[in-house]
Amino acid sequence: MSSTDSARFAGKTAIVTGAGSGIGKATALRLASEGARVVGSDISEERLAALVEENPGLDIVTVAGDVSSEETIAKLLEAAGGRVDALANVAGIMDGFLPPAEVDDATWDRVFTVNVTAIMRLSRAVLPLMIQAGSGAIVNVASEAGLRGSAAGAAYTASKHAVIGLTKSTSVFYSPNGVRTNAVAPGGVVTNVDGAFKSQLAGERLGPIMGTTVPPVAQPEQLAASIAWLLSDDSANVSGIVLASDGGWSAI
Repeated sequence: MSSTDSARFAGKTAIVTGAGSGIGKATALRLASEGARVVGSDISEERLAALVEENPGLDIVTVAGDVSSEETIAKLLEAAGGRVDALANVAGIMDGFLPPAEVDDATWDRVFTVNVTAIMRLSRAVLPLMIQAGSGAIVNVASEAGLRGSAAGAAYTASKHAVIGLTKSTSVFYSPNGVRTNAVAPGGVVTNVDGAFKSQLAGERLGPIMGTTVPPVAQPEQLAASIAWLLSDDSANVSGIVLASDGGWSAI
């Protein structure tokens, strides 16, 4: 892991979704190690329990549940104690690389609910607190699939394009209130997200493209470093951007 400034988030409260594994877990640990009080959410209560048990010296409280539900969001705000300085919308799911002619309604609806609607609802919930405080930072996890059409299936690609649009819209509306909103666009990352091809056409069409252009898979901690920078005052003049953290993929 990269070196950290243990005081960069001192006195601040951060909500991190998807905190039980992968990028979300690495982000929760990074922020907490730099002084933040972290409220972490995940669909898995077991993963959250392990996160807390394995890191007894860090200020991490957890809320298990579906982050797209208003009930879970209310519990997150309650755990935050009425103050949210930083929000990392990390939770997301893949789509089996299903092309438009093959994607089923259940996959489409679930991908958009988790990848887009959850971000909108949680952002909508914390924005009044940030506006009242006159400061705050939101980072949404987009994807290389939000920048191109050859990195995933139709549902995931469309959802991550939507995340980028939501990020820019939020920045435009609320940056005058001191609230910065940015996105990171990872390439391949070592996580437990199911990235299997569930379509023969996807394998035939995307497989050769990805096999020749995709850089080596990144570690979650590398994405956490980018997210932490965007959430910190080090990026005080940055809002509305999409930061590609992809090993150079976006330049190809």
